[in-house]
Amino acid sequence: MTSSVAFGPSLVMMIAATFVLAGMVKGVTGMGLPTVAMGILGSLISPVAAAAMLLLPSLISNLFQFGGGGNTRRLLKRLWPMLLTVVVATLLASAWITGGDTARTQFALGVALVAYAIWTLAGKTIAVAAHREKPYSLVVGFVTGLLTGGTSVFVMPAVPWIQSLGFEKDELVQALGISFTFSTLALALGLWWHNALPAQSLSLSALAIVPALIGQWMGTRVRRVISPLLFKRCFLLCLLGLGVEMMVRAA
Repeated sequence: MTSSVAFGPSLVMMIAATFVLAGMVKGVTGMGLPTVAMGILGSLISPVAAAAMLLLPSLISNLFQFGGGGNTRRLLKRLWPMLLTVVVATLLASAWITGGDTARTQFALGVALVAYAIWTLAGKTIAVAAHREKPYSLVVGFVTGLLTGGTSVFVMPAVPWIQSLGFEKDELVQALGISFTFSTLALALGLWWHNALPAQSLSLSALAIVPALIGQWMGTRVRRVISPLLFKRCFLLCLLGLGVEMMVRAA
């Protein structure tokens, strides 16, 4: 399935502004670029076009996190059960976002945004015994893959799960980057598999790298002058409202 969208000047400007905002959120909080981008773009264009558009900005920013530490081999050895099922489930579920039922996909995206916002605002944590980590990782990866394939948002439940594994700060950032990179590549493969990577969206995806990186740079500067905690709470409340709005509109 391919998607055709008329990208006029006003829409292109809104898309650029979206990626600046999404990059800023990532610069301040260390995550959230695809979540913000899909949340806003999903209300402007079709979910499949939005998913194709966020691939390159998301991949470029995540690759920096992937290689941002010296523990890549050890982290991959620990995370591989989750990463494996993320890829498999994303490929299986990619038919949902490319299937043409945008109302159902937008509703699922709204649910994912609301769940992520509420979970993070509540400050919930997960405690897991070491001998149960691998089987639980398989389940977490599979559920994350289903949500990734259906909504192009790959934060739940992977992010709270990785945060529960007891990584040091730098390891945590790199582990999130590894997870996001695998999810992004699996999503790209799933869209390609279903012939849902139109050249127009990929061209805009390449152009979106620039505003995303500008926003990320701005976010790192903003982080120095305001409380990251306050910014994150405001961001999550906005995300909560956006998710509710998408659920209501799609119902």
